[in-house]
Amino acid sequence: QLGLPQLPLQIELFDNSNIQGEDAVAACVVFKKLKPSKKDYRRFNIKTVVGPDDYASMREVVRRRYSRLVEESSPLPDLIIADGGIGQMEVIRKAVEDELHLNIPIAGLAKNERHRTRELLFGFPPRTIGVDPKSQLFQTLAAMQEEVHRFGIRFHREKRSKRQSASALDNLPGIGPKTKQLLLKTFGSVKRLRET
Repeated sequence: QLGLPQLPLQIELFDNSNIQGEDAVAACVVFKKLKPSKKDYRRFNIKTVVGPDDYASMREVVRRRYSRLVEESSPLPDLIIADGGIGQMEVIRKAVEDELHLNIPIAGLAKNERHRTRELLFGFPPRTIGVDPKSQLFQTLAAMQEEVHRFGIRFHREKRSKRQSASALDNLPGIGPKTKQLLLKTFGSVKRLRET
């Protein structure tokens, strides 16, 4: 469908997750021969971007990911898929091609207003690739997009939860690290602790 020079045996997808810039994180999931390679999944805390800027966050993460792979002489993917449309694809292209001088094909999976996979985009300028929504290919792409979203959201929730529980207990006089750990282990969360 994309006319790639070789079969995309390794595909990597990226997604950002934040709430109004708070606890901004990103996720990268890796599929090898269309199967999730969970040992290769990566989570990223956004380090250089302040506030809710999805494009700058994506560029930072992609730059960090592929700089490291090049540094370690690790295999690069055959295809990168952005969880998003034209804007996300362009910032990935800038990081991959303009900054790192790598030649990796980039596609995008745009969603509709109900947050469902709508279309596959490819090329620069991006064009819509006709894929039947009922086809196995479309269903596979939608499942991959859902996987990167799920992985990113889970990491975001973990980070937010740690920050909230840390701040709530750290401000109490007489509660040190050991007591805090014991309270969280006993009650499971700050919310349950408050309720008792």
